[in-house]
Amino acid sequence: MRTSLPRSLVLGGAIATSLCIGYALGAQPHMDEAVAILQSARAELGKAEPNKGGHRERAMGLIDQAIAEVRAGIAFAAGH
Repeated sequence: MRTSLPRSLVLGGAIATSLCIGYALGAQPHMDEAVAILQSARAELGKAEPNKGGHRERAMGLIDQAIAEVRAGIAFAAGH
């Protein structure tokens, strides 16, 4: 005797599988984590005293540039 799965279960499994595949192809967990770490570093620098001869401000600017580059990389990967 052969038993078949209900169609709703098969359809649900197919949808879940396609969502997982789409997530795996579009997810950038390391890039996302890099943005979070950079944002945290910038926040810490923002709390520091500005008595560093301009180096703190330059570092914050470089972090802003790094965040922009990482986000651009995420966007590029999403389009390809």
